[in-house]
Amino acid sequence: MNEKQTSQSALTIMMIISMIIWGISWPSNKVLTSFGTPVVLGFFRYGFVVVSLILLLIPLKTNIVISKKGIPFLLASGSLMAAYNYTFLGGLQNGSPGAGGILVTTLNPVMAYGIGMLVDWKRPTRNESIGLLFGIIAGLTLLKVWGNEDIFAKPGNLLFLLSALIWSVMSKFTSKSAKYGSPLAFTWWMYFVTLMCIVPFCDFKAIGTLIQITDLKFWGNAFFSSVITTTLATTTYFYATSKIGAEKASSFIFIVPFSAAVFSFAILGESLEIHTITGGSLGIAAVYMINKK
Repeated sequence: MNEKQTSQSALTIMMIISMIIWGISWPSNKVLTSFGTPVVLGFFRYGFVVVSLILLLIPLKTNIVISKKGIPFLLASGSLMAAYNYTFLGGLQNGSPGAGGILVTTLNPVMAYGIGMLVDWKRPTRNESIGLLFGIIAGLTLLKVWGNEDIFAKPGNLLFLLSALIWSVMSKFTSKSAKYGSPLAFTWWMYFVTLMCIVPFCDFKAIGTLIQITDLKFWGNAFFSSVITTTLATTTYFYATSKIGAEKASSFIFIVPFSAAVFSFAILGESLEIHTITGGSLGIAAVYMINKK
């Protein structure tokens, strides 16, 4: 195995681990929504992320300077991330977190490929088309649509649909990050822009109240959703978009709903039904087909 293949294998393993972390993050973020609004929670999340990621970049000796030509992409990515924070947490507050996780993670790759086709005039290959079909069937199976026909009618779930679109567009912007400097530096600046977009809308009285909370349920989930999920897992995802493209990086998201179901079974004792296993298996098959050479 040559150096390039080794690097690709390492990136694949990192992406799989990141998607498993994303799966765990859905119930964790649902817990957080009981403590504050999406804006206030976003302030905590991206405040922690900006600090924790720069502490990671310092020992890595990463140059955080990016080209001036990359600033428009940076501002667009950061603004979209702030919008995603609102729609994502708003969906968790008003919709079904389980259904939302499946809606977002199924539609993300499909939308990413659709946007990629429009922007780059590139048609998906035969394997990619088969993988996308597997992914769509996986999502419908996981949602158990034959007994859940009104799933798209709930207001919170409509926010999840918007979240999927925002994330797909944002992934296309971050996929260009390597042209303007280090992808990790670009990601840090993107998170900084996100925080700056959130600050003007913050209720600082509510933030002060949350700071005084001693409940480990809040601080533990806040740490997990920011440092573990965003600083580590999400940054890995954005790094991958710069290396393999937004479309193929997005395909790994098909793993998320199955990992969420498995960990809900292992940690919370929730039942692992046959449609979950079937849909999860199809999601994994989708990732394999899309990334198969």
